[in-house]
Parts: sequence; structure tokens; C-alpha cells
Amino acid sequence: MFVFVCVRCGAELTAPLSQVVLPAHAHQQYGNGLQLPVLMASGTFAVEHEPWGPPWRRWEEIDADEAAARGIYAPVHALSEGAPGAVVIAPGDTRGTVLIPERRGRACCGFAHGDGPNMACAACGLPVATRIDDCSLWQAVWLAPGSVRRLPVEGADAGLSSWADLLAEGAGVPPSEPIAPWGEPFRANDRWHWSPQWVAAAGQALAHLLVASQGQAVAVQEGLTATMFQRALDTWLPAGRPTRRAVLAGPGQPARNADADILLVPSHPQTGKAWTPAAPASLVPLPFGVWLRLVFPEPEVPVPASGPLPDGVLRDEPPTPSVHDVFLFDTDVFRRTLIRLPAVRTPWLREIAERLT
Repeated sequence: MFVFVCVRCGAELTAPLSQVVLPAHAHQQYGNGLQLPVLMASGTFAVEHEPWGPPWRRWEEIDADEAAARGIYAPVHALSEGAPGAVVIAPGDTRGTVLIPERRGRACCGFAHGDGPNMACAACGLPVATRIDDCSLWQAVWLAPGSVRRLPVEGADAGLSSWADLLAEGAGVPPSEPIAPWGEPFRANDRWHWSPQWVAAAGQALAHLLVASQGQAVAVQEGLTATMFQRALDTWLPAGRPTRRAVLAGPGQPARNADADILLVPSHPQTGKAWTPAAPASLVPLPFGVWLRLVFPEPEVPVPASGPLPDGVLRDEPPTPSVHDVFLFDTDVFRRTLIRLPAVRTPWLREIAERLT
């Protein structure tokens, strides 16, 4: 575990934190005027290893070889020239910082990036972080890589969870959730939306699915998995045979579907490494919490409430309201993932990346 301190005066700026993988939805903007929750779980941090934030360079100013050296294999509108290594944490895990109110960024309702760090070290005044909490953005604090450094916490070791530990914890992400308009409390009649985490996870995994398809039709197993992927796959890939099969696989699952061409597997939330089967196959990683709810779609049975009930009255958990909207993957996450896969240089994938609507 680590604490982050100010590079100028050494003051502690965070609570002790353990590292996890950067979420697929870290840079996501979801809907319009919606109130998204906190991005990072309390007590954790993640690192954005790529340059992030201003200044920006337009694609026309960048040589293709230079872009490829940065892991970008298809044209983009612009590339960040900011410093790599930004660290994202939950706002509640900050310590010893104050806001710089005039640096609101390009925000309409709260704080956003764009004007440089908007949080300063309370001890010496050095700008050290950017608070983001504008509408339709995940609430987070991004520590500026040149203004902070991390120190290990003596005697504290978060440890690496095994796949068995993760399954036992059962921390799945529900596919839908109620999201209130920005600045308003949740009300019972608020709309239920597809989970922003699922939308982002689908965009990320779909890019890998297309590469694994090798340009052939792909059939995804029925249920929520098909809801996430089949519509897009049928749109982009040719119909007819041969058809490649994509199925869920992972820890604790029986060894079946040995003839499947593509396996949808979980990625470890702390390391980001995909679960690997014994037999070789094309792997498509999914965030563990999303994968878990695909494998075990039914929620846990709620614990009965205590206290007597009138005779003949049964207390039950109401069913989750249905989301009637068509499931739409996050196109920004999809394209951001696809252009970072070398296979995007093949003509048919390049066309999808450039003509995505």
C-alpha cells in the first residue's frame, strides 16, 4: 500500500491506497446531465500510463511511425501531449488539499479538467490534482504526475487476491441501475439505465471480439452476452458460415465448449491480466465484475427482514425494473481500444475505426 505526498513539501495528500487496474470507463462520458457515482472504490488507486490531458496535437501534425511507437495504429482527432502516469483516486481519499475554485475547466455544473490542476496542497499551495465531478462524468481526483510521489506504507500489504478469493467475494456489477439527473436526489421514479460500466466494458471487449473474429461471422451465447455484442457483430461481420463461436469461460466454470473459437474471460481487477485456460484459444477480456454477472446473472437472494409480519403477508425483494432501451456499447471506449490493437491496420478493421457512427 502507498500514500501520495506533495513533491515540494512532503505533506501527505491521500489515505493509504492499494493499486488496481484502470477501469475501462475511466474517461467515459455517459448521457447528458446525469449524476454518475465515484469512479474508484475507496482505498484504491489506478495509474493512467498513457499521456492524458492538455496540451493536444492534431493528427495532421503527427507522423504515423511516431503514433505507432506510442501504441496508436489508426488516425485519431488528436493525441495528448500531457505527462503520462496520472493517478486516479476517490475524492474521499484525498487529504490536506484545497480546491482552486476559479479552475473549473470546461464544466457546466461542477469541476472538470481543462484549466490545469484545480486542487492544491494545503501546506504549500502547489497545484497537485484535478477534481472532476461535472454532470455525466465519473467523480474522481486525478493526481498530477509531476506534483506528487508515492511512498510505501510500512507494515501494510493489501496482497493479491486469487481467482477463488474474487469468486467468494462475489462483487459483480449489475447490468442496470437508476441514475438521477445531476444535482438532484434519487427518486423512486427515476429512469433505470444500462450500467455505464457495462456499456464501457462492451465497447472495450467488442474491439477484441472483432480482432478475434478474423473477419468471419461470430455467434455469441444467448442471454445478456448476446444483448451486449450480437447486434454489433451482425452489423459489421459477414453473414453465413463459417461461424466462430464465442462463449463465457473462466475460474470456477466447468470445462465445456471445448470447441469454442473465442472465450470471453475475466481480467483480474488488481493486475489487469486475463484468465488463461489450459487449452489455447482466442481470449476476449472482460472486467471481472461484469463477467461475474454474465456467468451468474441472478442476484443473490436477499436476507429476510427481521420483525413480525401480518398473517398471509409475504415480504419479497421487488424485481429490478427493466431497461427498455436497446443496449448500445460505448463507441468512444470501443474506438479507443481498437486503435490500440495492431490488427486495426487490416483494411476492414481500419474502415470500421474510421467510419464508426
